[in-house]
Amino acid sequence: MNPQAKLIFVTSLLLGTTITISSNHWVMAWTGLEINTLAILPLISKSHHPRAIEAATKYFLVQATASTLVLFSSMTNAWYTGQWDITQLTHPTSSLILTAAISMKLGLVPFHFWFPEVLQGSPIITGLLLSTAMKFPPITLLYMTSLSLNPTLLTTLAILSVALGGWMGLNQTQTRKIMAFSSISHLGWMAIILVYYPKLTLLNFYLYAMMTAAVFLTLNSMKVLNLSMLMTAWTKAPSLSTILLLTLLSLAGLPPMTGFLPKWLIIQELTKQDMAPAAIIISLLSLLGLFFYLRLAYCATITLPPHTTNHMKQWHTNKPINPSIAVLTTLSIMLLPISPMLATII
Repeated sequence: MNPQAKLIFVTSLLLGTTITISSNHWVMAWTGLEINTLAILPLISKSHHPRAIEAATKYFLVQATASTLVLFSSMTNAWYTGQWDITQLTHPTSSLILTAAISMKLGLVPFHFWFPEVLQGSPIITGLLLSTAMKFPPITLLYMTSLSLNPTLLTTLAILSVALGGWMGLNQTQTRKIMAFSSISHLGWMAIILVYYPKLTLLNFYLYAMMTAAVFLTLNSMKVLNLSMLMTAWTKAPSLSTILLLTLLSLAGLPPMTGFLPKWLIIQELTKQDMAPAAIIISLLSLLGLFFYLRLAYCATITLPPHTTNHMKQWHTNKPINPSIAVLTTLSIMLLPISPMLATII
């Protein structure tokens, strides 16, 4: 892709995100979401492969439908209350339609079908943007309207998302699809706590985005697209495979990694809100996700390809590791000890 065109699209992504997260008026928020959608489409379809074109078409149709619902929800609220302010979403029908629209934009169950397909048809770096940066504006809209949303509906969507994200990721062999179902599962954890402690949702998102960025960048450096390629990666890039093992375990939420922190705080808050059954269910369902993270980690580090040549492992390769991978991996592993400080910040 032309560097000038890529610069324009990336700048438009930043502009759209900034407009949405800084707006008070529904129409401005909607404008930001539309700019985002139009900016990411060329990045999805830049390879001109039929799979990429199909992914871009699916993404456009889903996001256009969701944006229409956002506009419809805000217009209905303005019709009844005379308010266009995002925080003044008081009409129950409007909040219901908005929940459906944002769920569609994020890929929460039952509006999740598009997400794995789109991620599979996109390049790895575009997949990283779709999993992290493109989720930020819709999550900020949920954060701003959290007082008006229906807790029972969000809890139901959250538990279903964690269940289906874990269940459907079990039999996948493509790394991008596995990361898509991982994203759906993590969104469930964010949605369940949204009404009770919105700042915790944002903290969870930030940590998730950091860990996912580390995984995607590592996969991109290793040029790994499926499990069979991952099985032969250890002999080529042992250091990157080790990094992948650690970030995947963190993404699974195992202590003492960073990924344990949001899960721990969410379970604690749910128990305080007399929602112990929901906390138990969502904790047990996250074991499904743990299984496929462990399978990825196993393929990356423990399985060796048959007929390996007898040569020394190349820990020092000619190609240095991307510094951003090193920084993100360090943060993905070592933030748990400062959890008291993070708890006081939020």
